Amino acid sequence: MNINQIRRTLYKIGRVLGDINAVKRGKVGKRIGRRVVGKSTGKAIRKMFK
Repeated sequence: MNINQIRRTLYKIGRVLGDINAVKRGKVGKRIGRRVVGKSTGKAIRKMFK
């Protein structure tokens, strides 16, 4: 197992824990909205610097 696989796994675990926390607090909609905005912003920035 190399460092990239460990890092990827840790980020996935963090994302799942964040989802669980959002469900507990009743903020699922806000989290989903932020994820969608973040992904689209990332794609737009990637296209600008390509």
